[in-house]
Amino acid sequence: MADKFYISGYCTISNNRIVLNGEEYFSAPDAAFTDFAKQAYKHAETDYAKFFKMDNLSKLSFLASDLLLNNGADNSNTALLFANASSSLDTDVKYNESIIDAENYFPSPAVFVYTLPNICMGEISIRHKLFTENSFFVFEGFNSDFFVNYATSLLETAKADKVLCGWVEYFKDDYKAFMYLVSKEGTTEHTENNIQTLYLS
Repeated sequence: MADKFYISGYCTISNNRIVLNGEEYFSAPDAAFTDFAKQAYKHAETDYAKFFKMDNLSKLSFLASDLLLNNGADNSNTALLFANASSSLDTDVKYNESIIDAENYFPSPAVFVYTLPNICMGEISIRHKLFTENSFFVFEGFNSDFFVNYATSLLETAKADKVLCGWVEYFKDDYKAFMYLVSKEGTTEHTENNIQTLYLS
């Protein structure tokens, strides 16, 4: 009989609002994302100066993951499994704008370093000292079946004790992060229907 796994916590960030485990954690109506992210960072009393150098996709991912991993538990053997629809396109466009004009050519290494979507997972791994498996995939839309199957495989083969799953989409100020932590402990069973319900809530 296959093991059952459970969602022990989840977080959604969209429309200038953070919802943690079904309850509003923070909101900043009408703020641009950069201002909203700074305010959310301060609200969480986070101490990680590198946050302010990150691109928007990494900031979005960092905020959601930090709320779930700063839970007092041992998360050292937590794998990261992320996906989105636009990869790092928001940063790619900004970098391209910095090099497209030969007469006004100012490539920025600080922007270039974020032209891969999986860099956000590197930031999270550094922050939480994770040396576990991490993978970033690109799909047309949120894929609950993929998250269930891949996370279950990681847990059943003991490649991780927990998996932080995340849909982190950011493009042209349109953004949504949905993350959840799955393991053998929790109250909500890790199923496609339950994930889809939490994603849409």
